[in-house]
Amino acid sequence: MQSKTDWVRLKSGSEDAKTTSGHPEADVKHIVRGMVRKGLAPLPAKTSISLRVDQDVLEWFKAQGAGYQTRINTVLRAFRDASV
Repeated sequence: MQSKTDWVRLKSGSEDAKTTSGHPEADVKHIVRGMVRKGLAPLPAKTSISLRVDQDVLEWFKAQGAGYQTRINTVLRAFRDASV
């Protein structure tokens, strides 16, 4: 299936493609995450903590790209679930 999106027009920055203050540009990852989560149980609340980890471990997670804190949380959750 071929996309019907006019990528040339969007990349050119024409007036039709610009966002307005009433409709700020949305992050695609945020939109997709919302669609994927539809119908699922709500996510548990997050708690902010201070955690000391080895520098090489932190650098490895950061090297994987944006969202490294979420990946650290996922690894910790998997360890917790495997320990039960």
